[in-house]
Amino acid sequence: MMVYVDGMTLDIVNMPRGGPDASWLDRRLQTNRLEYLDRDDVDDLKQKVVRSLDRAGRRRFFGAHAKLAKMALDEVADVPSPKILELGAGLGGLSRKLLETHPTAQLTVTDIDPTFVAAVAADDLGSHPRATVREMDATAIDAPDGAYDLAVFAMSLHHLPPALAAQVFAEGTRAADKLLVIDLPRPPAALHVVVLAAVLPFTGIPLAHDGVISSLRAYSPSALRAIAHHADPAITVEFRTRRSGPTVAVASRASKKATRPGDPEPDPVGLA
Repeated sequence: MMVYVDGMTLDIVNMPRGGPDASWLDRRLQTNRLEYLDRDDVDDLKQKVVRSLDRAGRRRFFGAHAKLAKMALDEVADVPSPKILELGAGLGGLSRKLLETHPTAQLTVTDIDPTFVAAVAADDLGSHPRATVREMDATAIDAPDGAYDLAVFAMSLHHLPPALAAQVFAEGTRAADKLLVIDLPRPPAALHVVVLAAVLPFTGIPLAHDGVISSLRAYSPSALRAIAHHADPAITVEFRTRRSGPTVAVASRASKKATRPGDPEPDPVGLA
């Protein structure tokens, strides 16, 4: 499904995580509290969480890395040797799976956290012939326009407030032909309350602590549409979300889409 948002004016800074049309209850199911992954004063806990997430992603049958890699490669199935930029790569599990799955893909593996970048550079990705490891901010991508076929931002957008999330959409669709955002789903408000009630007793566990906060900070599809439109009205969003899966959004700029053979030339003054 492709979604266009026309004529929307929005206070992006104060937009609810459930989007401009969020219900009263949904607007209260959010928080500005930081996860351990977002803090610089709890390095041990931060490392425990990121390593736990990486181990979970690498599980043979239930790991997320393989599933996310397939989603990403589906978006560049028509590109023989795709250039892919992973933003917020953490310890690089998704990039490893992309390189393993696609024999000619070229990966730029990035994260804003220098500790994670150093760990990835010192590991196998640092010496992989088809990988480049760099420190990079997803809201200010250090790359020319259209340098990549695909930019991937997986399980990370919820860490950012709406205004910075809009910068990710702006930068991702500038530096790449497509921006693939995969993130936690935001449940319907009533179900969200039930899920939170079940998990809250376990928040003494670092991973559960971050999981609860992530859930409260997750964006709805409505919010993602609004964020993309705020970034640039020329950005269109297609959703690939499946039932019981993560939220999957593909953003691109209509102005960057190549004209197919036989299509009429664009009319620059709108007189056609």
